Amino acid sequence: MENADVFLGLHDFLERMRQPSAADFVKSIKSFIVSFLNNAPDSERDSAAVQEFLAKMEAAFRAHPLWAGCSEEELDSAGEGLEKYVMTKLFTRVFASLPDYVKHDNQLSEKMALLQQFIRPENLDIKPNLQTETSWLLAQKELQKINMYKAPRDKLICILNCCKIINNMLYNATIASNENPPGADEFLPVLIYVTIKANPPQLHSNLLYIQCYRRQSRLVGEAAYFFTNMLSAESFISNIDAQVLSMEEDEFERNMESARALLAGLSTDLDSLSNQLDQIADNASGEESQNQSLNSEEDDASLGKSSQTNPGSKEVSYSKDQSSIAKVPTLSELVNRGAAMLLEEDKMSQLFYEYPFIFAHAGDLTINNVEDLLNNYKQLVFKYICLSKGIDGATPSFPFSSSSTQAQQHADTVEEHEDSRATEQNFESQKDIDMGYGGSDKVSNEENVESMKDEAVSSEKDNNGFE
Repeated sequence: MENADVFLGLHDFLERMRQPSAADFVKSIKSFIVSFLNNAPDSERDSAAVQEFLAKMEAAFRAHPLWAGCSEEELDSAGEGLEKYVMTKLFTRVFASLPDYVKHDNQLSEKMALLQQFIRPENLDIKPNLQTETSWLLAQKELQKINMYKAPRDKLICILNCCKIINNMLYNATIASNENPPGADEFLPVLIYVTIKANPPQLHSNLLYIQCYRRQSRLVGEAAYFFTNMLSAESFISNIDAQVLSMEEDEFERNMESARALLAGLSTDLDSLSNQLDQIADNASGEESQNQSLNSEEDDASLGKSSQTNPGSKEVSYSKDQSSIAKVPTLSELVNRGAAMLLEEDKMSQLFYEYPFIFAHAGDLTINNVEDLLNNYKQLVFKYICLSKGIDGATPSFPFSSSSTQAQQHADTVEEHEDSRATEQNFESQKDIDMGYGGSDKVSNEENVESMKDEAVSSEKDNNGFE
């Protein structure tokens, strides 16, 4: 189904299942799901059961009047719709269903978090003319989307988009250098490096899920080639050591220890920040309680007098209280509130994935990073000043130079930055068109909504009770 829209495929599948003549299909699907959910997890048995059921149902579609006269593409689309529907219903039961999978995910994620602190392209024998780390960020972002979806095919497309971005960039780099087109020897090291830098969530469980529940008859050709490379990358990273990185053992161990210390320091800093925020909150609570007590005493003492001399004083006091309650929070209050919310995140480090320089060292940066860093700086300053103005109308004290020359330069570049961002969005949009299955199979926003809100889509009742 190279050019079919899977979202439309699922929609068409659901529409056909609502027809009275599809009652037997509906009964079979619901019966399979209920029976499956009642069994204890067993990845090998579960995979075989799903593959057998999908194959059986797709064969039944071909012989049923509902699909009479349909093209192969439409029949294939129906199969995709069936797979998406069934696996969305079974997702919580089969994804990362065993403790060993969760353990493997955590170990792999921890290792990549350490490796990404010191690994360099040359450690994986990536040629200098093929090193385009800034461009590889696009591939990293695609790979990091993998947990946004539930259907095996949607997860697979995230991997394929990542691989195609890498492949296209390698191809362009080799053409510019008058070299032969890239092969596996050039592609796999870059995929390994991109995967380490991306550190996609639950990578092992996602790959196993695709391997077990993506319809085997469709995991062929280019999809199979790139997916196999992704499996190889995971295996390589799991077993990575000093030798494969062309390092001395002592150097490798020192780097790993330094990375552990860095991550532990970040965790300590966050704990310290949490304690400071707790103290600030406690102090604020104590002051508020004390003020309320003083106000209460003053109110009691002046109650008789106020009621006699100024009957409207209660309204005045109430108005002041309401004004205090409705007070707009200051910038520092918003920062403290946001920091507190950040500390409560289960997977806080993933929130920083879109900011590639946040954990970088000076030695990590190249001349090609200067433009990105400058644009990021300008955007940060502009947003900060706008936010500060919007809160209290005051010009903030920013810990950078505030000369009139720089201020004027910044104002002149705001419009340029907006144009640059629009261009980038256009590129992203074009990339989505180019990087999917056969050129038009990128998981769309509609598919994302469909995948993440499957219960809303599938809960519409019909004549057959299909939901």
